Amino acid sequence: MLWSAFILGFLGSLHCVGMCGPIALMLPVSQDNPLKKSLQILLYNVGRVLTYIIIGLVFGLLGESIATFGFQQQLSIIIGIIMLLSVILPQKQLQKFKISKPFYKAVAKVKSEMGESFKKKSFDTFFYLGFLNGFLPCGLVYMAVFASIATADLTMSAAYMALFGLGTIPMMAMVTYMRDFTKNVLKLNLRKIIPYAVAVIGILFILRGMGLGIPYISPKPMTEKVTADLNCH
Repeated sequence: MLWSAFILGFLGSLHCVGMCGPIALMLPVSQDNPLKKSLQILLYNVGRVLTYIIIGLVFGLLGESIATFGFQQQLSIIIGIIMLLSVILPQKQLQKFKISKPFYKAVAKVKSEMGESFKKKSFDTFFYLGFLNGFLPCGLVYMAVFASIATADLTMSAAYMALFGLGTIPMMAMVTYMRDFTKNVLKLNLRKIIPYAVAVIGILFILRGMGLGIPYISPKPMTEKVTADLNCH
């Protein structure tokens, strides 16, 4: 399921442009030195991806703990249903849950710290800005986190979030390099594609959890495979 992480990040980056695009546009990148500018943008995105990896490691522990009790298949189905509901339910309904509300104080501190960092232009500043940016509330990141939990493995969870982050880099880098082009992309309203991508990935997680024996998409649980092999012998 790791490939779904990159797809979610790549298609979802259309959403990222709308949410985090203003931050990328505000980056104090060098306008005179193309090489320096590229390095600054790279450091900013590396910082974001590192944050996603850390988040993946934290929630990967939760996924591993659940899998230890033998609920990996059920977890995959539940995560898939959550992803589908996020697409089906009206946004007004979802906003009632206010997932990020308990973290408002922490988010306020992150924004304040970012505000101070924008005044600096050292190389480590760009990495730090990206690192902080990764902690800002984002519905798309929540979806990626839910999916990473369903991997039920610490390493896989971190890898899932890493690939998700890598998927967002092309569009986020384009924001800084080609501002006018980015504005035209947003006018096309390509963000309408995102719910379909989330729905497809949600369905894939449900199929994975059902263990229908479909290669790569819905493999049988390992316990069933072992039982089948023993019966053959």
